[in-house]
Amino acid sequence: MSAATPAAVAPVSHPSTRAAFGPHLPFLRRYARALTGSQRSGDAYVRAALEALIADPDSIRHDGDPRVELFRLFHAFWNGVAEESGDEAMGSQGEEMIAQLPRNRREALLLTAVEGFGAADAATILNRSREEVEGDIAAATSSIGAEMACRVLIIEDEPIIALHLQDIVEEMGHSVAGVAMTHKEATAMMAAEPAELVLADIRLADGSSGIDAVNEILAARPVPVIFITAYPERLLTGERPEPTYLITKPFEPTMVVATIGQALMLARQTAG
Repeated sequence: MSAATPAAVAPVSHPSTRAAFGPHLPFLRRYARALTGSQRSGDAYVRAALEALIADPDSIRHDGDPRVELFRLFHAFWNGVAEESGDEAMGSQGEEMIAQLPRNRREALLLTAVEGFGAADAATILNRSREEVEGDIAAATSSIGAEMACRVLIIEDEPIIALHLQDIVEEMGHSVAGVAMTHKEATAMMAAEPAELVLADIRLADGSSGIDAVNEILAARPVPVIFITAYPERLLTGERPEPTYLITKPFEPTMVVATIGQALMLARQTAG
């Protein structure tokens, strides 16, 4: 979670525009945070894209799918910034990860696996051909493998969901350090068997908070955390410190795979 609260994301001014695009803003924040690896950076890019829309309402196609158009507007802004700065090499391990999963592949995978766009809509958002996007998705999926292997702590009080997550994690080549059902179990497991990644539910079996457990874990050991919740929009307001990575219940395995891959890649790039 971010250490500081960013400024609230600028509202979309015109009432009809706000009605069309407002419901999709939480999920654009989720995407931008996953793409950049930071609540602060992701929300800042979303805010800048919305400011561009306010300054030039004709930059968006009002007769198109509002969700597609909102993400397309974001990418029109994001691409200019990303192309100017480039993917910074952060050590040999970071360079290897970037080579395996360059920006265009990460974008295509996150848009389809996490945000649920079809390849055609993702192509519109990215201003690329459908064939290129499909190729990027296939390449990205094949690149997220055992070379990223790590130990994962699962904090989840529903046994079926915990087993599902464990199966996904192990099929990716990772090992599970433990499955905790409460705040106390989670912090104890992390102390006994330190993990490099945490998957955490928000509400736990004894009424304790997964967020509180994660905050205690992060105070002792900075690791990437992916939260899992049935109500992601409640943690995507842009008005307070919030998670960078969110998976929505019910989830597809591809969503978990894509989010884990992105979180590990950016964490290792930064650490490298």
